[in-house]
Amino acid sequence: MHDMLLIALYAFLGAAATGLAGAAVLRLIRRRSLTASLAVVAAVAVLAMLAGTLAVAWAMFLSPHDLSVVTTVVAMAAVVSLLTALLLGRWVVARSRELAAAARSFGDDGGYAAPTVPATAELDALSRELAATSARLTESRERERALETSRRELVAWISHDLRTPLAGLRAMSEALEDGVATDPDRYLRQIRTEVERLNDMVGDLFELSRIHAGTLPLAPARISLYDLVGDALAGADPLAREHGVRLVGDAVAAVPVEVDGKEMSRVLGNLLVNAIRRTPADGTVAVAAERSAEGVVVSVTDACGGIPEEDLPRVFDTGWRGTHARTPPAGAGLGLAIVRGIVEAHRGRATVRNIPGGCRFEVLLPLAEAEPGR
Repeated sequence: MHDMLLIALYAFLGAAATGLAGAAVLRLIRRRSLTASLAVVAAVAVLAMLAGTLAVAWAMFLSPHDLSVVTTVVAMAAVVSLLTALLLGRWVVARSRELAAAARSFGDDGGYAAPTVPATAELDALSRELAATSARLTESRERERALETSRRELVAWISHDLRTPLAGLRAMSEALEDGVATDPDRYLRQIRTEVERLNDMVGDLFELSRIHAGTLPLAPARISLYDLVGDALAGADPLAREHGVRLVGDAVAAVPVEVDGKEMSRVLGNLLVNAIRRTPADGTVAVAAERSAEGVVVSVTDACGGIPEEDLPRVFDTGWRGTHARTPPAGAGLGLAIVRGIVEAHRGRATVRNIPGGCRFEVLLPLAEAEPGR
């Protein structure tokens, strides 16, 4: 038992000395190729065995012949181990380079094609992560392109919409200034109307900028959906009468919601104004509200004749105005973008779909939490 402990001790000391030397070499070459690191690991394993064997042989006074036999066996094992480590290292490095080359495509178009040659489990996991990142990057770039297109269209349309009323204001002010206006009061009323419309446009732009910046202030309160819809219908009634459109709001449930009353009134107002302006005279705009499995659904149905299927995904984009003439009173195409921004700020969702004879805008809102004690 005493001899076995001595053998174990000498073998451990010899192997430990080799292991420490190998660790120091690995630290020195830590920035080198993986092939070199694997070669050092293989060499340490064989040399540690050789050092332990030599230490035991020296302690146990092995014969020179036996010692040479052991040394030869260990040397052959060292050669095979080093060659195997070099081959493995070159294979892993080759797979890593293929993965790096595939990842460079991110800088071109966001696409990623995984290497076809099988790699280690770790490299396969990394390849899957790169593929998922590539998909997210592609989606992000597509959204960025769509937003950039919307911004360019918005700037062009806003410039057009501003130029027309400003030209009218200049002409009317010059007529008043020169004293050639036949009906000054009518000119003044028209100037006030144009100024109010420009003010509304600027207000929409400011609201949209806060939504995009994520700084839209909300003051949620528990409100009955019936009262909210009723106020919106009352506010839109004069415009509906002017266009000869009937407003219907009979299918509205008295469901409590926790929303910012002012902002949600703006959502309903924008939807109603949009529906009224695109519904022909003697048409009907209907508002409904009901519970659903996900929360509360508020819908505004019009008789616009429907939206082309290719335009449906863009309805809530900034500046979208469909096939209608891009002239007043079509607006700057900000109303529905504001609707989506406010609804999403309330953790809801705004959608649109075609129905026979028109389309239906739906706003999904979460239900108000039950009051304590109820």
